[in-house]
Amino acid sequence: MLSLEKVREGLASAGQSHVLQFWPELSEEERDTFLKELSQLDLDGLKDHCEGPQRVAASWPDSPDENMEPVPPEFIGSVKKSDRSALEEWENEGLMKISENRVGVLLLAGGQGTRLGVPYPKGMYNVGLPSGKTLYQIQAERILKIQELSDRKHGSKCTVPWYIMTSEFTLAPTEKFFKENNYFGLESSNIVMFEQRMIPALDSDQKIIMQGKGKLAMAPDGNGGLYQALVDNKVLEDMKKRGVEYLHVYCVDNILVKMADPVFIGFCVSKGADCGAKVVAKAYPTEPVGVVCRVRGVAQVVEYNEIREITAERRGPGGELMFNAGNICNHFFTRAFLQDVAEKFKDQLRQHIALKKVPCVDMCGNHVTPTQPNGIKLEKFVFDVFPFSRNFVVFEVLREDEFSPLKNADGAATDSPTTARNALLAQHSRWATAAGAMLLDEHGNLIPPTASVSAVDSPAARCEISPLVSYFGEGLEKLLRGKTLPSPFILDEKMAKELQAQ
Repeated sequence: MLSLEKVREGLASAGQSHVLQFWPELSEEERDTFLKELSQLDLDGLKDHCEGPQRVAASWPDSPDENMEPVPPEFIGSVKKSDRSALEEWENEGLMKISENRVGVLLLAGGQGTRLGVPYPKGMYNVGLPSGKTLYQIQAERILKIQELSDRKHGSKCTVPWYIMTSEFTLAPTEKFFKENNYFGLESSNIVMFEQRMIPALDSDQKIIMQGKGKLAMAPDGNGGLYQALVDNKVLEDMKKRGVEYLHVYCVDNILVKMADPVFIGFCVSKGADCGAKVVAKAYPTEPVGVVCRVRGVAQVVEYNEIREITAERRGPGGELMFNAGNICNHFFTRAFLQDVAEKFKDQLRQHIALKKVPCVDMCGNHVTPTQPNGIKLEKFVFDVFPFSRNFVVFEVLREDEFSPLKNADGAATDSPTTARNALLAQHSRWATAAGAMLLDEHGNLIPPTASVSAVDSPAARCEISPLVSYFGEGLEKLLRGKTLPSPFILDEKMAKELQAQ
């Protein structure tokens, strides 16, 4: 721990002496805790950090949309447009790599559930499924199932390690939650949790915001903090020791995420890619979602607020949107590429300014809960490494099958617990119908097989299929063909055994 004098000097040279203004009012215990926190700051780099917002604003590139071009078709795969034989080849390639213990999944879970209105990590959230499962449980069970499918195909006994990037806010509750739930059936040694760095939030005068008289307002450094965190926590060494060569990286809040998706992994490996992005077609031209494209020939994500409406509306010869590849934070990286980024490129990542409501104390020490954004957080984004890729590919998937994020509390029009729940139940209803089952609504009425099932409206049937029974709709025919399913209906392992015995 640094001495008070050393900390005082470091803060003064960064123009942040106000941080210690309440020092005389703190108890001995509070002083000790605060000094420990201040000792963890990069005091040498603090001035540079605090000048960050001004530097970012001054160096922000010209509007990139004039130089945007779509990713060439030869670098794109699609569940909708690619040949069925190609999709099967890619899936087989992916399952082979998984069976050889060469695939890991990496979860970005540093954010809190603040927008959801809960004080705990998003992964612990229960969206109200009939089973009551949380996002973490659903994801863990998908890992178990993809391991089983790979083992069955190749006679292996494989492991898909789960790397989970947390933050100071989410590490302890996540560890506790996993332990209380016996790691959802996974081996605890194959779950590696690590923390991303925390950085001070700033006000409009580039001064560090005080959360309390003896506490800085700190925030995670964005999901692009991953690359520094891999170095800080020696995660790349762990991957190398396990023989992991390919990583599937995703955000915690997507209830439909296909963990270690063998089709996506197989596609990327077959193309010799070091970096890949899953995308969905934009719902409409100006949808507020980043676009995966090229700018001056280099792969990157252009944020929706950087794209002029005239560019967003541009169409190709067949009438299709020219910039239609919506980014869903679902990526493929080789370990070698991540090593390259860690060693050569992580300090070159763009910084982004985020305006946030940051609880704080004012100059008089009074606690303030702001109703408008009062703080600036500097963040890096996970996709900002795309320009460093030597062979970047894109894989287009169907939104209704693979993307339904949980961001807002119920009552919001989109990305809420209700829309996430409906998306999963709608998908499972489609699987059951495709397997030859007839579905009843909650009043016992038969639902026509042709009935449209989407996440927009509440599904007529509350049909939930455990990932332990089916990873992505496979293997259901022998269980469900000719069956009439009540609502709600949960097809878990116990029910699957009962149906098999009939």
